[in-house]
Amino acid sequence: MEYAVIFLPGIIAPAADRYSPLIEQLPRIRPLLRDLAVYELEVPPESYSISVELNALDRAADVAGLDRFHLFGHSGGGAVGLAYAAERGDRLVSLAVDEPASDFTAEGDAVYGWSEFDEALALPAEARMLAFMRLQVAADVELPPPPDEPPPPWMAKRPAGVEAFIGALRNHRVVERQYGGFRAPVYFSRGSRTHPRWKAMQERLASAFPDFTSETFDGLHHLNTAHQSEPARVAAILSPFWERAESQRHS
Repeated sequence: MEYAVIFLPGIIAPAADRYSPLIEQLPRIRPLLRDLAVYELEVPPESYSISVELNALDRAADVAGLDRFHLFGHSGGGAVGLAYAAERGDRLVSLAVDEPASDFTAEGDAVYGWSEFDEALALPAEARMLAFMRLQVAADVELPPPPDEPPPPWMAKRPAGVEAFIGALRNHRVVERQYGGFRAPVYFSRGSRTHPRWKAMQERLASAFPDFTSETFDGLHHLNTAHQSEPARVAAILSPFWERAESQRHS
């Protein structure tokens, strides 16, 4: 039996680059790789919001003929997954998120450190992305040097996309009872050397979702995630997670 799984990436790398190693370890799924809607146009529209992402996800599922599906999202894609579960969760068989960019709660927003993101976005273009990446990891993590080769063409859209997406995160809200109404299984993963905001988020969501499991990967962080560096291990976790969700769906 194949499981239909939609994969949403973060705000930087495209879905195909982000998830290819993991999908190679998952022969029993029917994957649908979906890039974030913020990059559908050359420049994000002024009306861009998280609701735009939710509508785009609905359309992608409809085009693929999926009435219900599993969803896996990292960072920005994980945040979209949480918002989707809160508002349109009847289409999800399960939700798996890796370090979601936000959980949209008032408590999370209060401690997020938005002023640091404002400072990063105010930097010149050549320094902006480096400062943005620094805000994703623990203070003692040494960032890798920039690659020697020219950036790929898709990178040109990233500065504007990052700015638009951060604005959308700050303007969207989910109240805890919305998460409490989502009864399908939820899986949350993070690295031990990522920014501390994700440990706090893990604890908040553990008390918000009725069926919640989580995993902390030692030594990893937001820029070196488990599904990239340990895809076989993550596949071994996700496969029984999806099987359990399918059995609950049909029980």
